[in-house]
Amino acid sequence: MMTTERTSPDLAAVRARLGRVGVWLGPLGALPADREREAITRIEELGYSTLWVTESAKEAFAHAGLALAASSTLTIATGIANVWAREPETAVSGANTLAEAYDGRFVLGIGIGHAKFVERYTKPLQTMRDYVDRMHETTLHSPEPESPVPWLIAALGPKMLELAGTRTQGSHPYFVPVEHTARARELLGEHPVLAPEVAVVLDPDASTARATARRYMALYLRLPNYTNNLRTLGFTDDDLAGGGSDRLVDAIVPWGSAESIRRRVEEHFAAGADHVCIQPLDYSGAVGIPALAELAPVLVG
Repeated sequence: MMTTERTSPDLAAVRARLGRVGVWLGPLGALPADREREAITRIEELGYSTLWVTESAKEAFAHAGLALAASSTLTIATGIANVWAREPETAVSGANTLAEAYDGRFVLGIGIGHAKFVERYTKPLQTMRDYVDRMHETTLHSPEPESPVPWLIAALGPKMLELAGTRTQGSHPYFVPVEHTARARELLGEHPVLAPEVAVVLDPDASTARATARRYMALYLRLPNYTNNLRTLGFTDDDLAGGGSDRLVDAIVPWGSAESIRRRVEEHFAAGADHVCIQPLDYSGAVGIPALAELAPVLVG
């Protein structure tokens, strides 16, 4: 059978599917299924439009299937499905299966990951370009969803953002300040979707809030993908050292009251974001649900 270039999703429909404010909640992956279902039910009740699930603990497509089955209105997006974990044809098939089974409530976010965690990591831009090309060329034999599944790339640098804007429906950047959102919008142009993740700490005390943020940031400040990106935005080696300067911490992780966090989310929208997915940092075992409940009236109310 001949391969054909797929029909691109309508970008207005993609924006509507994602909504304005969603949730990125990595700790869900470490929960047993029953507890995760309870958390997903609560997130849906609070009115958030999209839940982003990770591949850090549970396999991305199985994880998304669990979340889709546990919800009825939430859009479920992968943030991200790692391209080294499966062939592009498998990613397309899995995404279409989930979208067809759950009324189009699935968005596929893909990313290249990090050399620290992938033994065969090499040529990230070319690998991603080849991967997306093969996704476009995939011949489908299974039932297709009513509308094409949106694809987003976790892009930071200019060339990956260009690829995201020309070969997929847009980008899902992670660990970025408002300045990156503005730059990403400029590089993507007006039409592609831009959906950054924003970690937040609902704590008005500067000392404890920044300590929570630094606990979260410790891993990412050891990964060149992120540190190199921050250097291009004007942050120095001094900012990156010692767990991150106050300037860097405050730029990456807004903290304080619900209203102060709302203002930072609005700054991302003003800089060009279409959708912002917040990640409440909570190391108490509550996986951020109390913070999401307090933030919901100002973010989605």
